[in-house]
Order: sequence, then structure tokens, then C-alpha cells
Amino acid sequence: MHYTANSERYKTMEYRRCGKSGLKLPAISLGLWHNFGYVDPFANQLEIIKTSFDNGITHFDLANNYGPPSGAAEENFGKILHQNFKKYRDEMIISTKAGYYMWEGPYGDFGSKKYLISSLDQSLKRMKIDYVDIFYHHRFDADTPLEETMGTLHSIVQQGKALYIGISNYKAKDSERAFEILTKLGVKCTIHQPKYSLLNRWVESELLDILYKNGVGCIPFSPLAQGLLTNKYITSIPQDSRAYKPTGFLKQEEVNNEVMEKIKKLNDIAQKRNQTLAQMSLGWLLKNPNITSVLIGVSKVTQLIDCLGALQNYNFTQEEIDSIDQVVKH
Repeated sequence: MHYTANSERYKTMEYRRCGKSGLKLPAISLGLWHNFGYVDPFANQLEIIKTSFDNGITHFDLANNYGPPSGAAEENFGKILHQNFKKYRDEMIISTKAGYYMWEGPYGDFGSKKYLISSLDQSLKRMKIDYVDIFYHHRFDADTPLEETMGTLHSIVQQGKALYIGISNYKAKDSERAFEILTKLGVKCTIHQPKYSLLNRWVESELLDILYKNGVGCIPFSPLAQGLLTNKYITSIPQDSRAYKPTGFLKQEEVNNEVMEKIKKLNDIAQKRNQTLAQMSLGWLLKNPNITSVLIGVSKVTQLIDCLGALQNYNFTQEEIDSIDQVVKH
């Protein structure tokens, strides 16, 4: 059946300016890191993408190595895009990345110009599109001069293969250097994608201030700590969870008694706010106006709908913030 998007889709979503750029992103974006590989049901992938767009999620985030196997998520997304969303392409923000291992030999990994250009060309072919809206370098490469990596991102924009550029998994000092190089080249870094959640707050010591100072947007990935900050793990490890799957990045040993105890206490705080743990965890990030968007990953439409509920309340009292900090930091 031909897909027609929900005509009310833009009425409930909040859109935030990305740093000091002209780009706005939905407060909640969809990441395709998990659940969009060849091992996952295609019908479910399609339903998640449709439901996302119908609820105002316009930003879909990929990378060359998302799957499994690597490349599968881009290929599946490209199929969904061309079968259902061709007329909506200009309403969508599509991002991809390169920086992790993709093919054998010295040119299939890290941050060289050879690798980044080749990888993006492959990504565009897999998705069957002419450009991406955002292209990221996926991780810092200490062995390649940062001038080469940033210069390549600049070239990619000049070639029209990406409208905006970003970096991901960069530490604060490396991010600042990257911003300086790009500014000298005449192009700005638009967005930074760090790992950031209630349980992983490394960005707060330095990175967030650097992003604000440089006018760079911030889109945290793993804002739910790969599912830990949901009701899923409160009592046990369910068989349909990431920790249970052998292909997942969340390992069973990470769901230990200490973490479980924190999750239960955080869930108690969320219940007092009349929210699920996922909604409170996303709202806790969104309370900061300098967070452009939170990048969620879901395996079910019901999880997606639950996450969207975070937009109903992301105001916190100081008492709630202190209670959360006491749980997390002890």
C-alpha cells in the first residue's frame, strides 16, 4: 500500500536549532545503529520508520558500519526511502558516518581522505541518494593528521555530497582542535555526537562548554544507555533485549547488581513524576536547551511511542535533579 504521511506530524514535535547553524532538528531523532540489519525483520523496520515520521521525527541517523552486517542498515533504509518516502526527501535529515572498520587493507578504517571519500561514496550508493544532510567523522584518528581529516570533511561539503558536517566520539581537546581547523578552512562543524546519558556524564566536565562556545549542536547517542534506562532491565534480562543478543553491544555482565540497583531507584523517581524511566531519562537531557536532539534506538513501535512521551514533561525541580544525582553519583 502506498504510504501517505500523517498530515498532523509537525504539530506535536519540537524542533531545536543546531548550534549557531540554520539547521533545526527534532528534539527526538531516530538512530539505526541496531535493529536495521539483515538479521532484523524488514517489516518491523518499515513500521518504525513510518511511525517516526508520522510523529514528526525528521532526522534519521546511520553509519557505514551499522547492521549487521556492515552496510545493511544503509541498504535497508535506502530501500524504505525509495519505496515509501521519495516525495518526502526534502523534509528529511539523513546522516551517516565513517571512521570504523569497513573493508580489508589499509584504506578501510579510521580517518584518511582515501577512506572517508570512498566510504561516503559507498554509503550514497547503498542508500541510492545523491547527498546526505550530515556527514560525520565517526571517531578520532590519532595516526592521521587532523588537518587531513577535517580538510576531507570540508571537501565533501564543497563537492555537494553533504550539506553539513559533524564529528562523533571526539574528546573535548580534539574537538576544539577540529573546530579551529574547520573555521580556518571556511566551514563550520555543525554538530557533535557524543555518548551521553544519566549513567555516562563525561561530557559535562568540558565538552558541553566547548560546543556552546563554538556554536556546535549536540546530539547524544545512547541516551538510554542502550536500554538500561528503560523498564526492560528492572527485574531481569529479557530474551528480546540487546544484552541478551549475541550481536548486541550491551553485554550481560554490564547489567550487574550495582547498575540494577541504580535503575530501580531512578525508576522510583520517574514514577513519582508520572513518567516511565525512558521518558524521564530523555527529558533529563532535553532540559538543557543546548542539547539539540536525543538520538534514540528502538526495536519496537511501542518503545518509540514511549520515548516520544518525554516531550510532555522535561521540566525538573531542583529536588528531582538532586535526587537523580545522588543515585547516579554514589
